[in-house]
Amino acid sequence: MLDKLKERTLYYGKADVFVYRTFAKPLTGIEPIHESSFTGNDNVIFALNVKFTVYGQVFLTSFTEGDNTFVVATDSMKNFILRQAAEFEGNTIEGFLAFVSERFLEKYPHVTSIAITGDRLPFVPVEVPAQTQGSFSESGLVYRRSHNDYSSASLEISRSEDASGVVINSLMSSLMDLQLIKVNGSSFYGFIRDEYTTLPETFDRPLYIFLNIYWEYAHISYGLSGDNAYYVPSEQVRDIAQTIFHENKTPSIQNLIYQIGLKVLSRFQQLSEVRFESNNRTWDTIVETISTSEGKVFTEPRPPFGFQGFSVTREDLKE
Repeated sequence: MLDKLKERTLYYGKADVFVYRTFAKPLTGIEPIHESSFTGNDNVIFALNVKFTVYGQVFLTSFTEGDNTFVVATDSMKNFILRQAAEFEGNTIEGFLAFVSERFLEKYPHVTSIAITGDRLPFVPVEVPAQTQGSFSESGLVYRRSHNDYSSASLEISRSEDASGVVINSLMSSLMDLQLIKVNGSSFYGFIRDEYTTLPETFDRPLYIFLNIYWEYAHISYGLSGDNAYYVPSEQVRDIAQTIFHENKTPSIQNLIYQIGLKVLSRFQQLSEVRFESNNRTWDTIVETISTSEGKVFTEPRPPFGFQGFSVTREDLKE
């Protein structure tokens, strides 16, 4: 929560505001990197799930006295967000969150600050037969809803101290729910063994991870528009994570996320920090040996599940 409101928990808002804007401004001109061929997004379907939260001491009486004089109905918030999507001329989640929040503070001067999150709802263009026999091209009309990993961003904005303008206090971009399985080349051994240990050491195992990756810019302005050279698309962060997982032997999930963080920071000098939340979902082995194959048979792991959290900063690159 914003520092100025830490003395009391006081907020309300609207969640699950689904925004589907078609033919938004394309994200173009992204420079490819060694780990990724991603260069942009046509944004034909710019779809978000928005969570919108407002803060302000003026709302206190709505809680303590039932006085709704200053309350903006959450249904009005929903309508405001949807209407602003038509006016948005940018091409990133971060830019949309800033645009909506600034407009809302302009419209309702009694609101002190806003916290807003947007999760991208991915729609992938389908391929259809092209005019050339045997070749395919993107439809441009038909898209397939993807339920895989997705981009997200969160932003906090408040009025300046003299109330003459607004200040973006924080911006966090992220890649959520990345799920990767490496079928061999991972291990886990050398951990403490005592009377509580039943887990066997493994020297070549499949490793299945769920991963959330967050990053912060050295300057917030770098992350607000895809039209500047500093914007970091989540697709390239995803591809770096996949490449590091592919190229390196993995002695632990902890070491894997550290190596990913180092590579992301070395690739993008405009970032100040990368954070991780990871979850071990490695399958349980059912059949160890198949006589006609190098394969095995696995099933879903039983709960509980192990998890990790870690942040990598520029100081780590100096080591």
